[in-house]
Amino acid sequence: MQSSSYVQGQWVTGEGGKTVLNAVTGEPVARVSSDGIDFAAMLDYARTQVGPKLRALTFHQRALQLKALAQTLMADKERFYKLSTATGATRTDSWVDIDGGIGTLFTYASKGRRELPNATFALDGNPEPMSRHGSFIGQHIHTSLEGVAVHINAFNFPVWGMLEKFAANYLAGLPAIVKPATQTAYVTEDVVRAIVDSGLIEEGALQLISGGVGDLLDHVTCQDVVTFTGSAATGRKLKQHPAIVENATRFSMEADSLNFLALGPDAGPDTPEFKLAVKEVMREMTVKAGQKCTAIRRVLVARDHQQAFIDALSEKLDKVVVGNPEAEGVTMGALASRDQVEEVRARIADLAEGAKIVYGDPARCEVVDADADKGAFVAPVVLSADAPFEHTAIHTIEAFGPVATVMPYETTEEAVALARLGGGSLVGSIVTYDAGFAQAMTLGCAPFHGRLLVLDRDCAKESTGHGSPMPMLVHGGPGRAGGGEELGGMRAVFHYMQRSALQGSPDMLADVIDHWLPGGKRVQTDRHPFQKHFDELEIGDAILTDAREVTLEDIEHFANFTGDTFYAHMDEDAAKANPFFDGRVAHGYYIVSLAAGLFVEPNPGPVLANYGVDNLRFMTPAYPGDALRVALTCKHKTKRENTEYGEVRWDATVTNQNDEVVAQYDVLTMVATTDWTPEAEETAAA
Repeated sequence: MQSSSYVQGQWVTGEGGKTVLNAVTGEPVARVSSDGIDFAAMLDYARTQVGPKLRALTFHQRALQLKALAQTLMADKERFYKLSTATGATRTDSWVDIDGGIGTLFTYASKGRRELPNATFALDGNPEPMSRHGSFIGQHIHTSLEGVAVHINAFNFPVWGMLEKFAANYLAGLPAIVKPATQTAYVTEDVVRAIVDSGLIEEGALQLISGGVGDLLDHVTCQDVVTFTGSAATGRKLKQHPAIVENATRFSMEADSLNFLALGPDAGPDTPEFKLAVKEVMREMTVKAGQKCTAIRRVLVARDHQQAFIDALSEKLDKVVVGNPEAEGVTMGALASRDQVEEVRARIADLAEGAKIVYGDPARCEVVDADADKGAFVAPVVLSADAPFEHTAIHTIEAFGPVATVMPYETTEEAVALARLGGGSLVGSIVTYDAGFAQAMTLGCAPFHGRLLVLDRDCAKESTGHGSPMPMLVHGGPGRAGGGEELGGMRAVFHYMQRSALQGSPDMLADVIDHWLPGGKRVQTDRHPFQKHFDELEIGDAILTDAREVTLEDIEHFANFTGDTFYAHMDEDAAKANPFFDGRVAHGYYIVSLAAGLFVEPNPGPVLANYGVDNLRFMTPAYPGDALRVALTCKHKTKRENTEYGEVRWDATVTNQNDEVVAQYDVLTMVATTDWTPEAEETAAA
């Protein structure tokens, strides 16, 4: 079939192009071409017609769209699975790619609603006081960039590679142009068709280039973001593109990576950790036929255990069945193309100059239900490097296939040094039950790695494994790995937004960002704020309570009632000996409880529930005889989509008779709107 691109709201089929072959059979699958596309027009369309509509939506609205999209794609995934076999992927390989990508959409949909406001911008951090009397203050905010996210992706993950980036840029309010690798572009195209047909996201928010990018990068600006996943050589060329350099266009790169697994010296052949390490290496060599940027390439073992590890790994690999992914019993499929076969064989030959092949034959591969001469098959290969510090090839050359090199170390310091010789990697695994070895390896390797897995018998059952980037944790690495960063929860979203520092008076900034700031005005009305519905509350609405005296009897009653008889509350001499106190003090939680008694309106009203306290700090001790009062101020409001209640954040400031701040914190409540009905209570509880 002739692949198509999705450009400015319509499908466009280019002429000619490159013929892509089935990785299993060697037969033609698609012709891929982007001839005739006006790339500058694609960017302009995204910026001027799509971007404004997308930015007008709130984070919660975008998140709900992502959730609906994920549900639709999940229902259609068998179609994607079937097409994925032509890339050489087994069912397990496709699960990592397809379910992994859709799962990332679900994750960002959920985190977006939980961690971001129902607004078009987000605050970053706490206010920064910048003047003696509080009339001048600072606050950082994140706003959506007004450009396009351009994603240039690799061949090994045609679905996950697109969706893990798209989820973050869409939640951030930035439309995307995706350019998948030519070899597997037909799979990406099929998923994009499903996305477009669903009608669940803003029209044009996702455009697709099947084929080359032409002069696309000539037209990027400071408002655009370019991401690249692939070889370091190609990434460096793109990073140095004149338009990217001139406009300081944000550029994130994830490149090849010589990831390691280090087996602790405590983990001999009879330990659970030894077996876990063997299993992990075998899995990373064979899932996606080793075509993973996170695959384990270097295995570091104590010299005494080197041969035992090779023997155990070889025994595991003997059970691997290579062949047609659709054939029963096949556990490892093909590489993406015959070109990749030749590339992997050449790199194995390079590695063999400093290491010896101890398992497998790169020139020969027995396959099931396929022709080894037509398909892109390579057998698993294990090398052993007895002198790992003498040969740089094993630390600089990556065979992007089912290949790993086992190398020995004598000391923990040597293990750290070997891991760091990779020059920067995406991920390293430390398999040990020795906390000392784990700490030394972690602290020694963290500066050179984006992620570290410490694996042992206690977490193995629930561990997601060495090679699985998780949406809530960063994916990327320094140096050779590209220096980029993806995923990591909200970190990825903010990569597509601009962080700006605002400065001004608390009242002016409060009006700008709809968020009360310290030093701002408090508006006291005759009506208690807890008696106001969500849509009646205004930022700055406040109550200043009467004062209540702290008594010794209250402190002792609280201590005996709760069981908190800490000496500072019960022993005058011991409390005075404490450098922070002048005598017996009130419990911090007694102060919070006292404060609630002062500001809470007890009668039924719009406040449905208190669901938490944030940022609680005790600033000044409260002693018997002190008189405490509370200033409670409506700090921020956010209403969830499709509900009849909203979340209100209140600033609670407790002061004593000298106007010293005793405690400060945020109170979080659910408050009904004027449309609230008793029937909605079940929804609120959910």
